[in-house]
Amino acid sequence: MTYALTLGEMTPALRVLRLIAAECAHLPAPFVHLTPLEPERLELSLHDVDLTGDTFNVFELWREALGIDPDQVTFRVQGNGRTRVLRATGPHGGAEVTLTAYADAPAVVTTTTGGAA
Repeated sequence: MTYALTLGEMTPALRVLRLIAAECAHLPAPFVHLTPLEPERLELSLHDVDLTGDTFNVFELWREALGIDPDQVTFRVQGNGRTRVLRATGPHGGAEVTLTAYADAPAVVTTTTGGAA
């Protein structure tokens, strides 16, 4: 049997989205993900949002605005080392909020040295 939630049953995530829209209107807009599979969870993701190329700086602004503990931040690399990822989850406004930032990894410059002449 399939059980589909109503929009009203997604109130926790929708309420926190409304709260964040009011509190953080000055911050760059993230991608927003809501799902009826987890109606008490809101996911925000940042992809190349800072024109200076520092998406992680924007992540930090968002993390502070949401009051997520810095100890909750994790770092990983994906895409064969091409993409760096920061992620943190914490409570905000009665829901769980996950904040994720994706940034290109700096290019690795390799040089070969020497050789017999």
